[in-house]
Amino acid sequence: MNSTTKFVSSLAASATAFAFMSVVSLSAATAAEYPSKPITLVAPYGAGGASDMASRTMASVLPSYLNQPVMVVNRTGAGGITGSASVNKSKPDGYTLLLARIGSQTVSPAMRANIPYKYDDFTMLAVIELNPVICATASSKPYKTLKEFIDAVKANPGKLSFSSAGVGSMLHVAVPLILKLTGVKNPKEAMNHVPYKGGGNAATAAVGGHVDLICTNSSALAGHIAGGKLRPLVITTKKRHAVAPNAPTARELGYPELEVLVGWSGIYGPPGMDPKVVAKLRAALQKVKKDKAWNKFTKALGSVPNILDGPATKKFVDQQFNVFNNLVTELDMRIE
Repeated sequence: MNSTTKFVSSLAASATAFAFMSVVSLSAATAAEYPSKPITLVAPYGAGGASDMASRTMASVLPSYLNQPVMVVNRTGAGGITGSASVNKSKPDGYTLLLARIGSQTVSPAMRANIPYKYDDFTMLAVIELNPVICATASSKPYKTLKEFIDAVKANPGKLSFSSAGVGSMLHVAVPLILKLTGVKNPKEAMNHVPYKGGGNAATAAVGGHVDLICTNSSALAGHIAGGKLRPLVITTKKRHAVAPNAPTARELGYPELEVLVGWSGIYGPPGMDPKVVAKLRAALQKVKKDKAWNKFTKALGSVPNILDGPATKKFVDQQFNVFNNLVTELDMRIE
């Protein structure tokens, strides 16, 4: 190698090293300045459902701890998959986050083989709330108890219907599980499944009597129950809940296995986020945990405030995925 070639090679190596160090320095500076502009929080289901309400409640208080606005965008479709996939593929700079839901993040990945992400293909920042599941029917319907409803299903196989937030949502799995546990034959076919774009629309269909049953998160039904438009038949909490004080628990009715049906919301980011940005977001969420307004709003929606740290979030979500993966296999509901 002559002196000219050596000089050129040395120059190229120096330029590469300088470019690398510049990128590292820029990345460090960007992380240190984060956040320097508004943050988008994607709600992957429609207005009025648990995802929408949890995202807007969080967006109302999180700016106080990040010093930047948080804007909610409803990006609906495919049972929450469309919005989740958009965040999964977004730039991992912390400016696009996801209001993660049990359906889009654990049930759909367990049920559907062809979705564009895996359940753990995100930066899991925190689980923020739990939602007891309530099964309810319109007050105009004749069913006063869960037993009366199940008897009607047995007497009229394939005639009654239930709504959900979409194929692959937790609500989609909940009803067949209940039918199986209560002795209904062919639980997948015993009722007609009517999917909607989000829990809010699914609840509205039940209120209007367009379907016979809805089993969904308490936050989506609290107002309808309080207004007397829906009659709760069962709730999955271990003890009776203030959102539906007259609803018997699954355990009271002899079906403690239904306690696995519990909704939840979390805040996720795309994979590959800068650890320093992750740390800032997690620290802000831990401050929200003590925020009186957020706790008040969340409880008023019928949800249970439950902000977990990073490791606890990962452990919880792993357990949830395994529960629904096993349920989908048991109920033969996997979509290839």
